[in-house]
Amino acid sequence: MYDYLIVGAGLYGAVFAREAVKAGKTCLVIDKRPHIAGNVYTQRVEGINVHVYGAHIFHTNSKRVWDYVTQYADFNRFTNSPVANYKGELYSMPFNMYTFNKMWGVVTPEEAAAKIEEQRREITGTPRNLEEQAISLVGRDIFEKLVKGYTEKQWGRDCRDLPAFIIQRLPVRLTFDNNYFNALYQGIPIGGYTGLVERLLEGIEVRLNTDYLADKASLDALADRVVYTGPIDAYFGYRLGYLEYRSVRFETELLDKPNFQGNAAVNYTDRETPWTRIIEHKWFEFGKDEDGNDLPKTVISREYSSEWKPGDEPYYPVNDARNGALYQQYKALADREDKVLFGGRLGEYRYYDMDRVIESALNRAEEVL
Repeated sequence: MYDYLIVGAGLYGAVFAREAVKAGKTCLVIDKRPHIAGNVYTQRVEGINVHVYGAHIFHTNSKRVWDYVTQYADFNRFTNSPVANYKGELYSMPFNMYTFNKMWGVVTPEEAAAKIEEQRREITGTPRNLEEQAISLVGRDIFEKLVKGYTEKQWGRDCRDLPAFIIQRLPVRLTFDNNYFNALYQGIPIGGYTGLVERLLEGIEVRLNTDYLADKASLDALADRVVYTGPIDAYFGYRLGYLEYRSVRFETELLDKPNFQGNAAVNYTDRETPWTRIIEHKWFEFGKDEDGNDLPKTVISREYSSEWKPGDEPYYPVNDARNGALYQQYKALADREDKVLFGGRLGEYRYYDMDRVIESALNRAEEVL
């Protein structure tokens, strides 16, 4: 008999398991996938750590989280500086002075601010949808070239049909700072995220290819308490209806060339290009192997956004009013489950950055252990 059965070997489950073992508890961690690390799983291909489920760039302002995670991995100094490709025109992301110079030919921050202000005046009154919200923040030109197409591909809906709150703010920098995140600590675990999760789970029993919901009664009988990190609606057999997600499909290729696009991430912001972005994985670790040698090949992944349907991997919760209300109904059911703790991105139906997942697992562990 275990103290805890932990369903899901991603970051939330692995951190909770590590903290439980530190507190003298026994744990069994299970995952229905054939590997640990959930969506942060990385796989080595030709010396390149491929982010199998999309780009994961660790960033946080929390010293507590940074100190915790760096116990289990050394991080490099990777800085996220994506490039936007609009029909062959390349722009800096986030929106900064390089972007404004390319867009309008302006040179000074004062000129850039004046141009944005002039274009923002198009929207009067409270923005009624995402299009009006974006224009009220950055103006028509940037909206049309760098926001509209990408957002419509991401959400599968016209910007006029999306709520304004999805982009409460867009980063506008009147400097030449290309660092996408305003985070004190940032980087990628050297050797990939799988190694980080392996170290978190060291000495803890893990069973892969184990579907909790398919064998719930017998698995529940193995432990006093359950930590469940899967979809909350699936736990309850979708009895109140399905929560909505956006899903992502990846087309990954190994190319016999040293450099495909010269950057880890290039966003394709026109509506016509079917993918949202291309990731070139080697640049997360500067294109070199562990001995500092240049890698002769490269791996790229094209990302396609799609509506989630049962059987797909859920990625991004659709946090609109309908789904929010449905989640609250599921949460009320979850709160009545004495033996089960619900946690993580799917268990709490929220978009979590990695540092928030770790923080949430640490907080829950402190509370119950």
